[in-house]
Amino acid sequence: MSAQSSPSLKSFDNTAIAFQSLSNNELRRAYYLFKMFNYNLLVKFGSKATLRALKLNLPIKPIIKKTIFEQFCAGETIEQAKKVVDNLEQYKVHTVLDYGVEAKATEQEFDKTKDHLIEKIEYAKEEPLLNIISSKLTSLFNFELLEKVSAGIPLMKEEQTKYDNGKERIAAIAKAAEKANIKIYIDAEESWIQNAIDQIVTELMEIHNKKQPIIYNTVQLYRHDRLQFLKDAYEKATKNGYKLGVKLVRGAYMEKERARAAQFGYEDPIQANKTATDRDFDTALSFCMERCGEISICCATHNAESTAYFMQLIQECNLPNNHPSVSFAQLYGMSDHLTFNLAKAGFCAMKYLIYGPVKDVIPYLIRRAEENSSTDGQWSREFSLIKKEMNRRGLFYL
Repeated sequence: MSAQSSPSLKSFDNTAIAFQSLSNNELRRAYYLFKMFNYNLLVKFGSKATLRALKLNLPIKPIIKKTIFEQFCAGETIEQAKKVVDNLEQYKVHTVLDYGVEAKATEQEFDKTKDHLIEKIEYAKEEPLLNIISSKLTSLFNFELLEKVSAGIPLMKEEQTKYDNGKERIAAIAKAAEKANIKIYIDAEESWIQNAIDQIVTELMEIHNKKQPIIYNTVQLYRHDRLQFLKDAYEKATKNGYKLGVKLVRGAYMEKERARAAQFGYEDPIQANKTATDRDFDTALSFCMERCGEISICCATHNAESTAYFMQLIQECNLPNNHPSVSFAQLYGMSDHLTFNLAKAGFCAMKYLIYGPVKDVIPYLIRRAEENSSTDGQWSREFSLIKKEMNRRGLFYL
């Protein structure tokens, strides 16, 4: 489908398309979950209570699994995730597989994650609409070592060996991905470890992105320095002869970032307000699209206005909707009004599919709840769209 037939901002409200993959029972579950999420104090209390219950080894896993886990995660194993992949493929929705473990501590755990990611690459190459995986480097590296490297603190001999082991792990994953023609999105993380992540990702791009982008870095535009970082990354890629792959996001660690900056007395890395974040995000989209062919872009946002703006840029560049250098992504369990309407119009619209053992993905689930509670209107927007679809289907609700 050509760019001229792109959906409008208004068409994102088509809930019949947005929720076509959900059964009535699944829609009801989402309704009650998002209704609860509208109460910010309840979200904050629930997050703290969940963490405390886990520390006390209380039996809360079944409750989490039947509620928030089923809404935002594709299962505990790759086999369970495959059922979700197959379901989404019916609607031409692409998927990004993300093994949701992070902040591991031992070399054995890091090696186990590496082996799983390589296994995931082998699985992905057999699926027609699954040619991307995602990973956090904190699932492969010790967090404290990433923090030291980011701060320019020299590593002790044993620390350097462990850090080099981490680089060997991600190098093996990247090599397997290039061989299988599978892209890797490296997630952004906390600002105080991001410098090390950027260094590692740049090194991988220089090796694997010569012909086409295999490795993508994630740029969080809620940081006031990231637009310049994006421009510098482009200059470096041009100078060194490799393709730049970027996933543009607003961000996921705002409250933690502000609290740490206040605690240690350094400049808050977060934008002064949402308007500044929105401005830099859309400017980054424009910057990348002006260099389409040299930069491959994934617009990973739940913001309808930025999504519509990216569609407009694609149209202005006379690119087909399904051009390989442009894509959209939203998290599984959220913003179906964007994903499914984009897919219907022929864009490469993707769902980020988080999967993994319940206990390992709880940090991700809590972050989703807290992040969107601090984003104006996110939960209420989801709730109102679900309510609209329930009305359309004639379903009873309270």
